[in-house]
Amino acid sequence: MSKELLARNGGPKSVERNFEWPVFDEQEIKAVEEVMRSGKWGSPNCQDKVGEFEQAFARYCGTKYAVSCVNGSVSLRIALIASGIKPGDEVIVPPYTFIATASTVIEANAVPVFVDICPDTFNMDPEKVEAAITPRTKAIVPVHFGGLACDMDRLKEIADRHGLALIEDAAHGHGAAYKGKKLGSIGKAGSFSFQSSKNMTSGEGGVVVTNDEEMYKMMASLRNVGRMEGGQWYDHFNAGCNYRITQMQAVILTEQLKRLEEQTIIRHENGRYLAQLLSGIEGIQPLKSDVGETLNCYHLFILRFDAAAFGIDRKEFVELLAAEGVPCLMGYPHPLYKQPLFREKRFMCYAIPESVDYTNVSCPEAEKACNTSVWILQNALLGSRKDMEDIAAAVRKIQAAVKA
Repeated sequence: MSKELLARNGGPKSVERNFEWPVFDEQEIKAVEEVMRSGKWGSPNCQDKVGEFEQAFARYCGTKYAVSCVNGSVSLRIALIASGIKPGDEVIVPPYTFIATASTVIEANAVPVFVDICPDTFNMDPEKVEAAITPRTKAIVPVHFGGLACDMDRLKEIADRHGLALIEDAAHGHGAAYKGKKLGSIGKAGSFSFQSSKNMTSGEGGVVVTNDEEMYKMMASLRNVGRMEGGQWYDHFNAGCNYRITQMQAVILTEQLKRLEEQTIIRHENGRYLAQLLSGIEGIQPLKSDVGETLNCYHLFILRFDAAAFGIDRKEFVELLAAEGVPCLMGYPHPLYKQPLFREKRFMCYAIPESVDYTNVSCPEAEKACNTSVWILQNALLGSRKDMEDIAAAVRKIQAAVKA
């Protein structure tokens, strides 16, 4: 195939569909208009529309409680604090994830301990978790990366045996399930993000779900300036802050939730189909999906790219694929422990012992992931089977043109 046929060089795109995001309709517009006309925009007591959303999201996840807040970073931090994390405690986290998974541990005055990922799933390796536990370890934070469930049976067994809090970072996991249980509902708590790229969004926002009543009360207090049920408005019992969402965010999320299950099933089916289509292409290896997930929400469809087998580097491949109409990224440039925050210990006044040194941390699989992964974004997985075929055709087209 001639290189002139590549879309970047003026040829026709392989994928014609515009994968719009966010997805919304008149129901969101009507719901927001009703809130605006009511004049009740805020949520000082987290009642009304905010409370309705929290109850609906908890029901969907199969948990007793949900606490909404301003973003997924805050939701993870208040979950850590409410789980009993104290200054100097250690929290096991993966290095291949967004910065908030580890930086919120620091904000809780605890010490992130990085544990490598499984090469086939990019999720935390349970066997390496076991080896990283010390007397100071108090929690494990597995990330369901890209919407693919971690090995929760093994992680829960480890956490229970060592008396550790298991807090799921489900920022990518809306609607996904592990052995029939919704992600976020399996550990002591589950944290979600509603940032603009997420499978369910209100632009910004977060929520924590739990079945633990005491943990719920503490998270609700931390979210609402330390107030507690039964206290006066100016009674503050805990060192919280105003992390409340607005009534407008709540009604948007309520409408988004109504279509989440259907969208998740579409992403799951399309993701499995796309993996089949790509699996036979030299130099392309989709991640495996065989650790117990019964529904993969594919916030990201991730493949490993072999530059040597393909004949071009990953950066050029992603640029060519994007030009063909596929929303895609290279992902993280390096693991979290190589970020200046950790490498240079820019911890300010936080309670990190002087002995902690992240310059010696090495997680080979995470580093390989940073050098080989290609992410196809979740909105592409909401297309048709024909769209999945077109995405695979784009990959084959690029390979054929490069080798011509």
